[in-house]
Amino acid sequence: MIKDKMLKALNEQINKELFSAYLYLSMSAYAESIGLKGFAQWLKVQYQEELDHAMKFYTYVIERGGKVELESIDKPKNEWSSILEVFEDGYEHEQFISESINNLMDLAVSEKDYATMNMLQWFINEQVEEESSFLEIVDKLKLLDGDKRGLFMLDKDLGQRTYVPLITQN
Repeated sequence: MIKDKMLKALNEQINKELFSAYLYLSMSAYAESIGLKGFAQWLKVQYQEELDHAMKFYTYVIERGGKVELESIDKPKNEWSSILEVFEDGYEHEQFISESINNLMDLAVSEKDYATMNMLQWFINEQVEEESSFLEIVDKLKLLDGDKRGLFMLDKDLGQRTYVPLITQN
């Protein structure tokens, strides 16, 4: 059974992951609204991945005999000045999530909750990939410096991203 302090923190993380999904869906809608369907597709896949992350935490809590308590999800931002700002915000958000997961690990260590530490290791590795993915796109957008042809090519490239359910990844 999970200790109360750890259970509360894991439930808070479920909410953060669900908010992440909501944020990326909002970003996708923004990209659609400015005609960048490839960026929108990339962000829709990100939305689906965040739902998977929430469900991974959800399932873990249940398997450990804890009770999942869902809270309200805050309204995400829905306007940006550019697609670059979207991905800069996404990168900052992933850094926030990484910090949150690191804090969960710190708590698991202090609680000597080895099962949770083991589960969290997957998320720590995943966050390295998440931050890197956003930063790579930020860097490319900065290199393009407003070049519309380059933006079109990047949009086409990002539109190729497909969703691979978490279950098939493990």
